[in-house]
Amino acid sequence: MRKLLSANFSRLWKNKTFWLCMGAMLVYALVYMLNGVRQATVSLTQYHRSLDDYYFQFALAIGMFAALFCSMFLGTEYSDGTIRNKLITGHTRAGVYLANLVVTFVATLLMIAVWLVAALVGVPALGFWEMGVPHLLGYLLTAVFFVASFSSIFTFISMLSANKTVTVAISIFLFLGLLIMASMMYNGLQQPEMASSVELTMDGGMQMGEQQPNPAYVSGAKRVFYEFMLDFLPTGQGILMWQLQIANYLRMILSSVALTIVPTVCGIVIFRRKNLK
Repeated sequence: MRKLLSANFSRLWKNKTFWLCMGAMLVYALVYMLNGVRQATVSLTQYHRSLDDYYFQFALAIGMFAALFCSMFLGTEYSDGTIRNKLITGHTRAGVYLANLVVTFVATLLMIAVWLVAALVGVPALGFWEMGVPHLLGYLLTAVFFVASFSSIFTFISMLSANKTVTVAISIFLFLGLLIMASMMYNGLQQPEMASSVELTMDGGMQMGEQQPNPAYVSGAKRVFYEFMLDFLPTGQGILMWQLQIANYLRMILSSVALTIVPTVCGIVIFRRKNLK
């Protein structure tokens, strides 16, 4: 296992996709934070802005970076015949699978680290975090775990598909699908229970009508299900982190652990039986 990890990380430091992702994350962080600083300085005083409002924006995008990097990095193992060479030299399939999972997880964490450091450019104008150290650590720990679940899911796809193009497409579309699903659930939960209609007055003006039950409001078991799925899905966790609305750290972390272990175990079982041509 140690030799596999050493070989994987040696290849990682030379991988163009990895460094492109790191560079893109750096530029993204600087542009986004500097734009946030500009907004904070020109906004009216009643719209208070802090570093917290911008610092966790990476949570929305990191899944896309993980999907792209993992599928490209591991897809090359098939196209170059690296996996067969590792097995020929005596490494187990489980060891190969786990070593690949570890390197994709660490690589994605390094991308987040680039964001976290680069985003500090906003400190002189916005100050430090207002949420406090315990919540900051809770948010970062949650991010580490949902990145692990992303890495597990995309490693599963990449290790079972020998076609790199197909792997990239499946990984990216899966991420986008999960993001859209989580966004729809989040938007549904944001609907107010009561809503007011806008009515035209005789003089051509507008006034708010009486409040009435909002038909788009999500209630009952459906609301409970939506709340659970947002905490369960890594994309849902990313949305809640971006909106600074994390309420249940433990449920999120346990969900990420489950989404890390299950795909990994299933992936190893299937990979052991896979016919490598």
